[in-house]
Amino acid sequence: MGAPLPHALSRVVDVALDRTVVPGFTALGLGVRRRLPGWPADPRPGALAGRHVAVTGATSGLGRRTALDLAALGATVHLVVRDTARGETVAAEVDAAVGREGAARVWWCDTSDLDSVRTFAGRFLAADLPLRGLVHNAGALPAERTESAQGHELTQALHVLGPVLMTELLLPSLAADAGRVVLVTSGGMYTQALPADDPEYRHERSSGSVAYARSKRGQVELLPVLSERWAPRGVTVHATHPGWARTPGLDTSLPAFSKALRPVLRSDAAGADTTVWVVAAEPAPQPGRFWHDRRPRPTSVLPSTAPALADRVRYWAWVAGATGLEP
Repeated sequence: MGAPLPHALSRVVDVALDRTVVPGFTALGLGVRRRLPGWPADPRPGALAGRHVAVTGATSGLGRRTALDLAALGATVHLVVRDTARGETVAAEVDAAVGREGAARVWWCDTSDLDSVRTFAGRFLAADLPLRGLVHNAGALPAERTESAQGHELTQALHVLGPVLMTELLLPSLAADAGRVVLVTSGGMYTQALPADDPEYRHERSSGSVAYARSKRGQVELLPVLSERWAPRGVTVHATHPGWARTPGLDTSLPAFSKALRPVLRSDAAGADTTVWVVAAEPAPQPGRFWHDRRPRPTSVLPSTAPALADRVRYWAWVAGATGLEP
């Protein structure tokens, strides 16, 4: 009876950190969890040797760190970016860090622009590279309602429509190596319900932070349908929540929040930890789950944010229609 007790207590501590938010989302949360019994093992050295992983939004912050850490495990990392000059700088940094020329390659794509996504996917498929992982990290938090090239609300286009379409188009590459798709989401989604009735915010005014959180809610609520849709190809999908990490994006989009919590914010490596683990861990983590600090988490803690099945159906129908997919 004595052996299971530490694990039971560690689960209590873990859940308490998660529900109290501030301790669990900060550097303290990861620091404590790493020391608890049952912490999942790190990926073995060279776990991704010979494999290819694509990371969107890889020019700074969590995307840059994710690329560096995946390359350190042996992967060839494909940096999918809007600013290729900055992308080349990060690629050179990756090559130097791992001592391997060609460890990173730069591809241009604006993930919010569905035409750009189609062009990128066509070029990538032509390269005939099997993809072990596709990390959808690109993100933005505009101050006011902004539209994408196709006229969609920008956060929905960048965080939901673009990633879904990109994954669909890259399924042949992902299927070639039992690919793992990761949607990098945000704890902010816990505060918002799924915008099933007005995903474009055409009839309701919405602040930038609310729109951002709702698009992240959308990512998480699509996990069941995307998991079922891509499983026949041997492709799994996951969502990861990095906690509150110190990044240039946070400084720019939420400066007051970043300044107030700076002493306890996570490093970029800590923020990227679970994403890297999901891509590289063996055996593979359970698909269709929402992960934070290497543990599956509930997708809603407030009854008001838990969508009904009909809400998910309407939202998925909107996503499929906007991207031209068969629902």
